[in-house]
Amino acid sequence: MRRLASVDTEQRADPRPDAGAERREQSRLWHITLSVAGAEAPIKEVRRALEQLAYDHPFLLNSRYANDHAEIRYWEEARDLHDAAAVALRLWGEHRASAKLPPWEIVGLEVVGRETYQQRMAEGYGPPSATSIGVHPF
Repeated sequence: MRRLASVDTEQRADPRPDAGAERREQSRLWHITLSVAGAEAPIKEVRRALEQLAYDHPFLLNSRYANDHAEIRYWEEARDLHDAAAVALRLWGEHRASAKLPPWEIVGLEVVGRETYQQRMAEGYGPPSATSIGVHPF
């Protein structure tokens, strides 16, 4: 699990021998949908960049893209919604150079707990079932 020093309130040493295991048990899975948009970019470069991001970030479920926006869905492990959102908000910027992502800004973020995501899917409110894992055009 990735930790953010700026939001980690448990950095201090805990004398209990099982403290580390207890913190790991408190981690939960969060479904992230990150939307980005900006000036038009060549569609082949957008696809290649998103494929590189998927390679760099193996928990990426799928990406949909056009020449001026993209949507990325993946699972994040974090202690709470605040931590999951903080990591998600850093994803695009941290990988911009390594994946050669377009200089787009984040225009949307949804963070949903695993139980809520599963409930949505069961009720038919999730992403279309035809959306497969990988990088696809809108």
